[in-house]
Amino acid sequence: MKKLFADRIEGLAQSDIRRMSIECAKVNGINLGQGICDQPIEPIIKEATIKAIREDRSIYTRLDGIDELRQRIAKKVREYNRIPCDADGEVIVNVGSTGSFVTACLAFVDPGDEVILFSPFYGYHLNILKACGAAIKFVTLRPPDWSYDAAALEAAFSPRTKFILVNTPSNPCGKVFTREELAHIASLCARHDALCVTDEIYEYILYDGRRHISPATLPGMDGRTITISGFSKTYAMTGWRLGYTVARRPLAAKMAILNDLINVCAPSPLQYGVVAAFDLPESYYETMRADYQTKRDMTVEACREAGFTPYPPQGAYYMLCDFRELGFKDDQEAARLILERAGVAVIPGSSFYVDPRDGRTQVRLCYAKKMNDLEEACRRIRALRTVLA
Repeated sequence: MKKLFADRIEGLAQSDIRRMSIECAKVNGINLGQGICDQPIEPIIKEATIKAIREDRSIYTRLDGIDELRQRIAKKVREYNRIPCDADGEVIVNVGSTGSFVTACLAFVDPGDEVILFSPFYGYHLNILKACGAAIKFVTLRPPDWSYDAAALEAAFSPRTKFILVNTPSNPCGKVFTREELAHIASLCARHDALCVTDEIYEYILYDGRRHISPATLPGMDGRTITISGFSKTYAMTGWRLGYTVARRPLAAKMAILNDLINVCAPSPLQYGVVAAFDLPESYYETMRADYQTKRDMTVEACREAGFTPYPPQGAYYMLCDFRELGFKDDQEAARLILERAGVAVIPGSSFYVDPRDGRTQVRLCYAKKMNDLEEACRRIRALRTVLA
């Protein structure tokens, strides 16, 4: 029989995130594994979407999204991110920020092109790059502050570097890249004529007074940065699958064609509905940040009481914890026993590292949960020492 599967999917398998979610459902546990963000969507967004459905806003849109949404995205990008942006030709509405990343990879990566990825990484970033045939170079981020070695990053760049991926704030470690770090990255992109693709989906979820900095705002980066974001995390609508890409016109034009080829367009009524998100007051974002900060601090304290060494994130809503004091053999055993004994799902840390040994003593938790569920999860985590004894 001739070879059945394409080389591009060799080695791809169900992620530990999906696996642990399935295992959690089997035991009716509390899922602190997958970033499902089970908060309620704001009523004005829901009402606007229902109105769009009732008005039969159900036909194909432009390949780059409806005018109203692109205009509001461009205004937000100019005012919040400080990136110059023209709604007509520099904004593409995608099927989720993952769809944005897929179109960017297909647009710019030929098999063998080098792409730089920080480790720990988001598994979808890695696997999409693999499916595109990229030659991936990794630069390690080290806890507790998730800093990188400047010399190691410089060594990762070469004449074959097509782009570097910057995820800020980061999944899974919550790193928020500083202006100094981004300036260093910008200088290397300029020196090697490389692009920068950014995933800024957690841009509003920041702690301890930190500010989000978009790499495209750094000197020389405006024309070589592809900025990706979306609505899933900020507005608690991960299942709506609405994201967007912002880039200079020559870059955006090709990505828009690919967006059309892959998806035709993002769902029409949801595009009309999410326009209402831009009418939310600043207090919405302030309340969201305060809520997540409370949940972060509560989860950090519960993990410390249980004997973990947590690495409090600077942004996003994930946290890596070291469990060596609890005596688990490795991260797979830790995730299994925490679910079995405490009824809480977490993700094995090695899932996020190029060298699995770097995450062998870590698990990742997600605290984007309803407060009652998170309080119960923290109670169970605090009881782990007793349960495991």
